[in-house]
Amino acid sequence: MQNQPQSPSLARQLYQMTWPMLFGVLSLMTFQLTDSAFVGQLGRDPLAALGFTVPMQQLVSGMYVGLGIATTAIISRTLGQGDNLRAQRLGGLVVTIGASLALILCLSVWLLQTGILNFLGADDQLRPAIREYWVPWLMSAWLGALLYFGYAVCRANGDTKLPGYMMIATSLLNIALDPLYIFVFGWGLPGAAWATITAFGIGALVVFPALVRRQWLRFDLLQLQLAKAIKQLGGIMAPAMVSQLMPPLSAMLATSLVAGFGSAAVAAWGLGTRLEFFSIVVVLALTMSMPPMIGRMLGAGELDNIRKLVRIAVRFVVVWQLMLGLVWLTASGLVSTLFSRDADVQDILLSYLLRVPLSYSGLGVCMLMVSINNALGLPMRALLISTLRLFACYLPLLWLGAQVSGLTGLMSGALIGNLFAGVMAYSLYRQGMTRLRQKYPAT
Repeated sequence: MQNQPQSPSLARQLYQMTWPMLFGVLSLMTFQLTDSAFVGQLGRDPLAALGFTVPMQQLVSGMYVGLGIATTAIISRTLGQGDNLRAQRLGGLVVTIGASLALILCLSVWLLQTGILNFLGADDQLRPAIREYWVPWLMSAWLGALLYFGYAVCRANGDTKLPGYMMIATSLLNIALDPLYIFVFGWGLPGAAWATITAFGIGALVVFPALVRRQWLRFDLLQLQLAKAIKQLGGIMAPAMVSQLMPPLSAMLATSLVAGFGSAAVAAWGLGTRLEFFSIVVVLALTMSMPPMIGRMLGAGELDNIRKLVRIAVRFVVVWQLMLGLVWLTASGLVSTLFSRDADVQDILLSYLLRVPLSYSGLGVCMLMVSINNALGLPMRALLISTLRLFACYLPLLWLGAQVSGLTGLMSGALIGNLFAGVMAYSLYRQGMTRLRQKYPAT
């Protein structure tokens, strides 16, 4: 009887931590969709060029999300131990290491662009547009990573409102600048990236002074026992980062498969992928809000509360994503005409919306399980989930569907693969919880 009132309390805590992230991430997805809508008015080739950028964007974001996971785990744990000064220095270390890694990754993408575009199967006629866009886009990607590290430090200190509000503000600014830069100034596709640079730059000028004022950042890193701190950070960051890099690798391989069906298919697939980002916004918010809660519960040995919290989240995700999939199916005709004027792109996007969104419940559960296992101190299990999703569920069925029934078969393969991945991920989480119960037998 003592545990009965805890579930509503857990649900309220989850709601309070999640709603700022929900609106923040939703605003980011909205500006990305708006970018696609504006670029779609420029024609098929700019839209296809944007489509080839999506997997590389996922690659960069996978790196900084992986570091953000480690940031939340380590700083929140340190604060729980009452060592505020060390937590501040860890925040400075995260920003320093993260900015450096993001810069190296962005420079590497630029230097290796020829090989990357060959691997993705980009047509020669598209490459000048892609190269012209990638210069400002990589700058915006670095600024986005820097801003994300600031958000991660906020979340680790228990504040989800500042990141949520800033995500909304920067997204609205980006949307306002898009038509100005793309059409009025005549910058075309690169104008979308310059709008993002402006918005993220202003966001960074707001967030980082706020972090310093709140004393959540210190850069006297030599006082931190750097070797020990970096080892601690790397122990969580490395598998978490590899786990986060699995989806962009999957996206690159999927784009390579889709490229075999022509530029219209790539353009439609890129639009579909952006709609997918928009569709899983609730899941993304939960993956940001749940780890601090789970980390505190794990430190207190409250495995029963963790199990209840996860069950609440999983049930919500399954129902919500199924409802959203039905919405996309119902609105598929309207959406396909809204985002492109090209008839071929419209037809392919329509086919995508009739199939793939119905699998977002499985995809959402899989993403949630990766985040939860990292928070539980099981980063290798999280990595296993991401790997199996890629090599055992999603890509094999994508390829098999393409072989059996062409492009529509490929999309049906995505549907089945995502659903299989969700079942597999939840099964592995339950196995992990069983092992943790052996470590915390009193809970």
